[in-house]
Amino acid sequence: MQLDEAKEKFIQAWGTLGSNWGINRTMAQVHALLLASANSLSAEDIMAALRISRGNTNMNVRALIDWGLVYKEIRSGERKEYFSAEKDIWHVFKQIAKERRKRELEPIFRVLNDLRHVEGDADNQELKAFTETLRGIHTFASKADNTLDRLIRADESWFSNAFLKLMK
Repeated sequence: MQLDEAKEKFIQAWGTLGSNWGINRTMAQVHALLLASANSLSAEDIMAALRISRGNTNMNVRALIDWGLVYKEIRSGERKEYFSAEKDIWHVFKQIAKERRKRELEPIFRVLNDLRHVEGDADNQELKAFTETLRGIHTFASKADNTLDRLIRADESWFSNAFLKLMK
């Protein structure tokens, strides 16, 4: 398999994985293209490689910058902006974990906090079932949050060792 074909296959696969994880497919493809590129790319380079519009390119590059996965570079004497991806995959994983935590777990905790004090008859079965469900969601979300916190604070060797132990 030639390099161009391998890169294309990687970009398509990363896009599919991203959409399976709830990430915009094009955003994942832009990320893959930048991961696979030895040099920074301009918006025009990204547009040409992925055959997407300028608006789509800009929107997805900005989202990747917001996620902390892509960096903007300014080259002296040039008006174009160039973009490169974080290449340290451990750092990429931790950034994604931080963002998912912020976007998915923190809102759950805010809602659960608002629903902490539901009033009603203590003998009401609906109230009991509802509060029990909320308690279960809180327990699960807390465990997920603690796990993500450990992964975010951990170094790569700790994670590798823990993962290997888990697989035994």
